[in-house]
Amino acid sequence: MTITVSLFQGPELAGDVDANLAALDDAVMRAAAAGASILVTPEMSVSGYDIGDLVLQRAEPFDGPIFERVAAIARSRCVAIVYGYPELAGETVYNAVQVVDATGLSVARYRKTHLFGELDRAHFTSGPELLVQFDFGGLRCGLLTCYDVEFPETVRAHADAGTQWLIVPTGLMTPFEIIATHVVPTRAYESQLFVTYVNRCGAETSLTYCGLTCAVAPDGTDLARAGGHEQLLTVDLDPAELARSRAVNTHLADRRYDLYPTGSSRPEQETDR
Repeated sequence: MTITVSLFQGPELAGDVDANLAALDDAVMRAAAAGASILVTPEMSVSGYDIGDLVLQRAEPFDGPIFERVAAIARSRCVAIVYGYPELAGETVYNAVQVVDATGLSVARYRKTHLFGELDRAHFTSGPELLVQFDFGGLRCGLLTCYDVEFPETVRAHADAGTQWLIVPTGLMTPFEIIATHVVPTRAYESQLFVTYVNRCGAETSLTYCGLTCAVAPDGTDLARAGGHEQLLTVDLDPAELARSRAVNTHLADRRYDLYPTGSSRPEQETDR
């Protein structure tokens, strides 16, 4: 069975938490009308990203008021939601992503592990756990955030751990469009998995986001791609397509572990593809 997924590149005019949640609610409503069972939104979609010290003011525990409001939206529309927010844990703030299912339950939380320059390091602590996974619609899903996907090791670690669909909320800005147009499709192909890369758009403080949200198949081809402005993409992910691609593109199974540096070993769970 295919999974119908909506990807929300927006809102283009980022506002306060209330305004961003209103935009999220509208996107979920449109996703539900399009038949989607899950909506993926950008990095820090609820709070804003390039907002300086407002990040600290808007940071909340994973089960705080933002979660409660997102959970209510998910329940009201019967659509799962992937959203970004600043997570407050004790005195530490993380750049976090949370997945809420259609009943309003939290099913996964990920904290960005690779921080991007002072934009991240000035406010966030890097997350301690790379492999966060959950099951959805018959696929094993994994989470990364923005800069994380630019390291081939992170995506390959997910592939080795059984991830089939990698969900990557992002805040990619100009002039780094090459990440969306070339690096992300390469990651999907070399590790043989679906990648949905969901970017922000518009301008925020010092940044101009480049959009180019995309859903990429395991063979590296675009299933859908946005332009530079606010847009809702809806796409079907077919698990059978993953099996077909891995049967033809056998890179994972053909690796020569005997030639790799010490510390590289064949994953125990890896099987012939």
